[in-house]
Amino acid sequence: MLETVKYLIGSAGPSGFGSKSTAEQVTENCADLRSITAIITGATSGIGVETARVLAKRGARLVLPARNMKAAEDTKGRIVSECPEAEIIVMALDLSSLNSVRNFVDHFHSLGLPLHLLINNAGKFAHEHAVSEDGVEMTFATNYLGHFLLTKLLVKTMVETAKKTGVQGRIVNVSSSIHGWFSGDVIPYLALISRNKSHYDATRAYALSKLANVFHTKELARRLQQMEANVTVNCVHPGIVRTRLTREREGLLTDLVFFLASKLLKTIPQAAATTCYVATHPRLMHVSGKYFSDCNEASTSKLGSNSNEAARLWAASEFMISKGPKAAFDLLKHLEF
Repeated sequence: MLETVKYLIGSAGPSGFGSKSTAEQVTENCADLRSITAIITGATSGIGVETARVLAKRGARLVLPARNMKAAEDTKGRIVSECPEAEIIVMALDLSSLNSVRNFVDHFHSLGLPLHLLINNAGKFAHEHAVSEDGVEMTFATNYLGHFLLTKLLVKTMVETAKKTGVQGRIVNVSSSIHGWFSGDVIPYLALISRNKSHYDATRAYALSKLANVFHTKELARRLQQMEANVTVNCVHPGIVRTRLTREREGLLTDLVFFLASKLLKTIPQAAATTCYVATHPRLMHVSGKYFSDCNEASTSKLGSNSNEAARLWAASEFMISKGPKAAFDLLKHLEF
């Protein structure tokens, strides 16, 4: 009850910020970002646009990968109209396609740019069952597996950039408190919904993908620490906000639900605050493997804190991107990850 009251009134936590803080407010005292290059996925709508706008306002060079290039160019235009000095590069990327992720990374590397900041923000909530071109349930493919491969292919550049510049690299995975709604065995359930439409539940599939983001953060943080890399990774819950994530299910029912929940909803500038805080604030130097909500460290679900499950998902993900999801799912018939 007390936590709900604190949320509703926007009471500040140990960081000095709370649920009512905005992205601009949490970055007011951050270091000059003019030497920073950032990749932000999902920056064509909602929280991603606001994250991009605020980081550009603070001076960062932005790379905006997008499936919809026109929407990305529109975002770039709006930001440049407000921040004429902003340097923004728009590039093609469909996170649901592993081939597209590889092509994007090849293109990025060809530019010879450093990389200080990677914000894995893009998200999808598929109300109807769909499978990616690689044979993976679409929500999981977009929200997790594409970001897993993207991060894997970019992390070497981030480590090298941090070593050359002395500026600590940061990776931010946008998860959700909904990750706590998933229970059960991750990989067998993914295989089931990737191959059998009748078992698909949109909310459970979304919760699974957000749990995977938490696992990814936990295991990647451990590996970066082992490498003694000057790069951190953390994940965030942005809060409840109406964005284009609901675009497949607009109508009276959706409108009614959001109206009734309006007191709990954040504005988009408030929802982007935790991402921007974790991405830029100096007090988070060397903080890694943590979960943040309302600009303060928070606890994941019990399952989300399980290091063994995080390691299992990592191993399965490596298998999926190297051998293909079909081979990984076939292996489940004989072996347990």
